[in-house]
Amino acid sequence: MWRTLLFCLLLPASLAAEEVVLGLSSDEVSITTRFDGDEILIFGAVKREAPIPDGPPLEVIIAVTGPHEPLTVRRKARRSGIWINTDTVEVDSAPSFYAVATSGPLDEVLSQTEDQRYKITIERAIRSVGAPPDVTDAEAFSDAVIRIRTNASLYQQLENHVAVDQQTLFRTDIDLPANLTEGDYATRIFLTRDGQVVSSTETSIDVRKVGLERFLYSLSRQQPLVYGLMSLAIAIFAGWSASTVFRLLRER
Repeated sequence: MWRTLLFCLLLPASLAAEEVVLGLSSDEVSITTRFDGDEILIFGAVKREAPIPDGPPLEVIIAVTGPHEPLTVRRKARRSGIWINTDTVEVDSAPSFYAVATSGPLDEVLSQTEDQRYKITIERAIRSVGAPPDVTDAEAFSDAVIRIRTNASLYQQLENHVAVDQQTLFRTDIDLPANLTEGDYATRIFLTRDGQVVSSTETSIDVRKVGLERFLYSLSRQQPLVYGLMSLAIAIFAGWSASTVFRLLRER
């Protein structure tokens, strides 16, 4: 009994003996009119107060999460020769971007209990509520969101993508697609042993529109009437310019 009690008292101290020291190649991403994606290098080290413990090797999980947003997911079915919306499910919260990179197979470096606690896998990152009683397969709607956003490179599961050197240094790179949502992108790093999280830390990457892109975005949100009139004026001017050029070419 005393040995069990002593082990329980020493266990938190042994887990806290390994801590994450994190680094980013850049903590800002600027979205311009020519933005076609970016790559973020995430690296770090493990700070220890004692030698590397015996037993299972240290594993690293890195998750980058974009701003969360609610979604309305509709299912279409063919009725009388036409496609119509038949079922609707409200997804309470889904990240606009989510990438999870691991140093090994995900089901080996993270237990289901820890995944439930920290919401690390893509499936856990999506929270779905509001399914009507007549919809018995609500999970299919969340799966559809994952499938669509995975095809658009907005959701990425990168197993064996984190390099770990001597259980101390780690690094990985995350590709950010061109269709990013503006906002703060939370970056979480987890150290695990035998599927259990022994340490974690979090920082953020600031993704913002800049220059002309930022001006047009702000104008469309803050003064939609002015933005609409300006767009109409530009369209009229472009049409008039094109017709003038063609008329001059025909006269020659």
